[in-house]
Amino acid sequence: MSDSVSGCTRPRTSLSEAEVEALVRGICFKTGPPRRLGVEVEWLVHELRAPQLPVTPERLEAAYAALRTVPLRSALTVEPGGQLELSSPPASSLTEVIATVSADLDAVRAVLREDGLALVGLGHDPWHEPRRYLRQPRYDAMEACLDRTGPAGRAMMCSSASVQVCLDAGHEEPGPLGLGRRWWLAHHLGAVLVAAFANSPLAAHRPTGWLSTRQLTWTRIGAGRAGGPRMDADPRGAWARHVLDSPVMCVRRDGGPWDVPEGLTFRDWIRTGAPRPPTREDLDYHVTTLFPPVRPRGHLELRMIDAQPGDDGWIVPLAVTAALFDDPEATETAYRAVKPLAERTLGLPAPHNPLWLDAARGGLADAELREVAVTCFTTALDALPRLGAAPEVVEAVTAYLDRYVALGRCPADDLLDRQRGIDGRPHGKDFRP
Repeated sequence: MSDSVSGCTRPRTSLSEAEVEALVRGICFKTGPPRRLGVEVEWLVHELRAPQLPVTPERLEAAYAALRTVPLRSALTVEPGGQLELSSPPASSLTEVIATVSADLDAVRAVLREDGLALVGLGHDPWHEPRRYLRQPRYDAMEACLDRTGPAGRAMMCSSASVQVCLDAGHEEPGPLGLGRRWWLAHHLGAVLVAAFANSPLAAHRPTGWLSTRQLTWTRIGAGRAGGPRMDADPRGAWARHVLDSPVMCVRRDGGPWDVPEGLTFRDWIRTGAPRPPTREDLDYHVTTLFPPVRPRGHLELRMIDAQPGDDGWIVPLAVTAALFDDPEATETAYRAVKPLAERTLGLPAPHNPLWLDAARGGLADAELREVAVTCFTTALDALPRLGAAPEVVEAVTAYLDRYVALGRCPADDLLDRQRGIDGRPHGKDFRP
């Protein structure tokens, strides 16, 4: 969501379909031994003492102005609804990622606390209606485009937050750490991650009937914008076709509002050359307007995990995902555990298939997803020491397994319990995450 692209003032050279396919194949999947890891953590920003109250744009602007003076190693960006995102630099170890982002979050929280604000780890805002904070041509065009499919687009832009794990694409050759295996695993294990970390069961103070309302929102945006390609033996070819056949969100202009065409794919744009021939810069931008659950950006972005509760809740999905993808033994075990789930996709791309929908709706109440999740978490725990994870990280994953996964629960269940007033906690609109 926070991808930024510079203006359109550079000389333009039009592209052919063959050139687009070659560029996508060469840029979006860069292979090699998995050595680098990253995370992007998004947060809702609420009132510290009364999170149900909306934060005024003026207060957000003052807080963000103060944050821009704070030296951080992670990139700090602001989302359309005023959410904050920290994107770690690529790191050589899980320990390095956690240390960097934890230190940056401490600094960010200290500044926000001075303004009476707090970072809140929820996949979807349970209280407030979507409200645009940023007014930029990109987001004006995005809103106009997504409004055509209903209100889900504005909810995604302004009311959602996630934990995105970034992994190397993998080896060129076959094997547990090969590109083909990692691509396939990301699209099937992804449903397990949706279920295990679902943390957005509420909207407008009420249960939505889905444990991950955030994932439901992405699904409703449509397959062309927020869907993945069909699974193919050649991930590069499948993604290149998807890029070409996905709808263009907008045609940028050097000045004035951007055009928002309807029903124009990038392939159509190349063939018609209207309203002007697309360029390499247009292709780069087009890729940033596609939001599949797994997005290749030279590395693999896993975008399906809801933002997590607590200051350090983001560490568990990061650690589990890193272990299951970057430890060869764990990867092989996860692949075998997840493989039977593939039948439930009916051959349809994620997230618009029954497996992903079941994961978002019911979480680990689904017996098969729960069984696979227990295997994957247990496997990750075995692998984390081999990746050099600190004891406190192993303890956090163990606690999550015991509190949620082994019981067929997820953080969304806690939110629903609080909303119902279970265990003597406040209920209705008065609860706090």
